[in-house]
Order: sequence, then C-alpha cells, then structure tokens
Amino acid sequence: VQLQASGGGLVQPGGSLRLSCVASGIVLNFYSIGWFRQAPGKDLEGVACISTYNMNTRYEDSVKGRATISGDEAKNTVYLQINTLKSEDTAVYYCAAGEYCGLGDMDYWGKGTQVTVSS
Repeated sequence: VQLQASGGGLVQPGGSLRLSCVASGIVLNFYSIGWFRQAPGKDLEGVACISTYNMNTRYEDSVKGRATISGDEAKNTVYLQINTLKSEDTAVYYCAAGEYCGLGDMDYWGKGTQVTVSS
C-alpha cells in the first residue's frame, strides 16, 4: 500500500494550491481519506477529511471556506484545494486512509509534501 502526496510548493499569500494523494494497493473509495498537516514546532493536525460511509466532508476551522476535499475514483486520487493561502498554512501536508476520519483511525500514511506560504 502506498499513498503519494504531491502538489506542494512555495506560494505567495492569497494564492492557491491543489494537493493530490494518489493511492496504490488500496481503493480509496473504500476508505475515509484525510489530509493532515504539521507546522514547525506544532503537533500534527487534521485539515480535511472525506468519509467513505456517507461522503460527508469536514474541515478544520482555520481552512473552512477556503479548502475543498474531493476525489477522482477513476484516478484513485483525492485532492485538497486550498485557496486564499495564509502564512499559517505553511506546513508539511500528509494524506492518510482509514476506516474513520480521526487521526488515530488512519491506517495508511503517505509521505508529506511541503507547503510554504511566503512573499
């Protein structure tokens, strides 16, 4: 099983990014998929998640209204679009798959992709 996150980079404040999480060895439709991030000196936190059971999505308060999590079944890929990026969005972003959306419920983790928001 492998999850590969990509799409990070250096972005100016106010810009946008779309992160991708491509899976091999599992079918993402059968899992809840979460995006998490860890900023320097801070704990890992959930950013967004899509539940496989009811397709509900949920977002961490700081990204609500700016982020969209979505999936492409044919590509076995989940995306995270974040608009109006802020310096506090700077972090390493990880995607993960599990039965539920909680941090402790994730069974598979990808390597992170660095997002840096700076002018």
